[in-house]
Amino acid sequence: MQSLQVHAWPGNVRELANVIERAVIHTPGSVLQIVDHFEQLAPDTLPPTQTLEEVERDYIIRTLENTGWRIEGPFGAAKILGLNPSTLRTRMAKLGIQRRRATLMEASHGTTP
Repeated sequence: MQSLQVHAWPGNVRELANVIERAVIHTPGSVLQIVDHFEQLAPDTLPPTQTLEEVERDYIIRTLENTGWRIEGPFGAAKILGLNPSTLRTRMAKLGIQRRRATLMEASHGTTP
């Protein structure tokens, strides 16, 4: 509970909802266990300010990675982001977001870099 309260929540309510959703999915018992680990940044070590486009790109990529690059469906990135799947694909194209080919090959062969 303390890690949830202390975290800065840069992704705001959607990020919190994603963390809770993953915890519910991964918790085996009746006591909710947070599976995410939060990096606590001291105020003087905050990253430099990003443009809105950079923040959007990073957030979309992080959401896609958390969903295994699934765009559609009940656990797809579009649903989590509150977007129509075609809108998400359009934004991905605009922002130059593509799944790395190496990642696809690693996943199919069960290897890591």
